[in-house]
Amino acid sequence: MGRVRRGGYIITWFIGDHEPPHVHVETAGGKLIGRFDLRTRQGMESWQPDKKLLKIIEGLEREGRL
Repeated sequence: MGRVRRGGYIITWFIGDHEPPHVHVETAGGKLIGRFDLRTRQGMESWQPDKKLLKIIEGLEREGRL
């Protein structure tokens, strides 16, 4: 499991979790906002992330964390 706080979000991922590869996104207070599919670059369950969150996720990928 990995967990990071960035830009007012808590982003969590689980090693070996079910397909598709995704992260869970929560508010800084711990309320679930949604899940983000790392392959399609889209929110899951009709949720769409804002540009700020997309940049944070891209940064985590560049760092090799995701």
